[in-house]
Amino acid sequence: MLRWHIEHGLSAIPKSVTPHRIAENIGIFDFALTADERAAVDALDTGLRGGPDPDSIKADSFG
Repeated sequence: MLRWHIEHGLSAIPKSVTPHRIAENIGIFDFALTADERAAVDALDTGLRGGPDPDSIKADSFG
């Protein structure tokens, strides 16, 4: 996913505290996605939200 963001000129802010995962996140610059791989990820967008409506979230929802 990080590589997909880079190839589309988007910013991504990965979060990890595990050295191995941090190294994997940095290692996205030594390969490129194929056109088919980019198209497969692009096709995942259904245009629908995958989470709650932000307008319905209230502070007391989080305890």
